[in-house]
Amino acid sequence: MHTLQPKHSKLKKEELEALLKKLNVALSQLPKINQEDPGLPENCEVGDVIKIERKLNDKINIYYRIVV
Repeated sequence: MHTLQPKHSKLKKEELEALLKKLNVALSQLPKINQEDPGLPENCEVGDVIKIERKLNDKINIYYRIVV
């Protein structure tokens, strides 16, 4: 992982359920990320949800993507 690359981590099933309930969205409504993306962690499969942490100044912004 490169130092400028944001941190990518795969969500566990319990975390995913809580996220979907909190955001009040369906899994299909999440933005998508390609399975061949070099930033993805090992062993990511289609349908997994990835948490991306981007640091801007001193604040960390969190984004979620579903692997397609």
